[in-house]
Amino acid sequence: MSRPPDTSQLPPTQADWDRIANSRKFADLLAVKKKFIVPAFVFFLIYYLLLHVLVGYAPTLMSTAVFGTINLAYLFALSQFVVGWTIAWSYLRASAKVDRLTKDILEDLRDSPARDGRGGQ
Repeated sequence: MSRPPDTSQLPPTQADWDRIANSRKFADLLAVKKKFIVPAFVFFLIYYLLLHVLVGYAPTLMSTAVFGTINLAYLFALSQFVVGWTIAWSYLRASAKVDRLTKDILEDLRDSPARDGRGGQ
């Protein structure tokens, strides 16, 4: 009596990718990613452009000295590095949930009875 072939290590077929793309779990994965990425992008874009707007429209404010020759414009520009790294750190924390959802999707694919026949290849 022969055992069925182990399909868990075979690369995904186009049919597998289509099944993943149409699944509810994949839609949830995209929603979780979008929930973080879109607000983070919008926030950083506004924060980045605010420096240019303030330097252009409020030069007196931005040239206010804070420490010797260091003014608000320099501090604002340097703060963008802090904000960028904070967003990156936040994304690393949020990506743990995305990784779990991705792992679930891949496990469902490996356990899928539709893969046994390897249809669509």
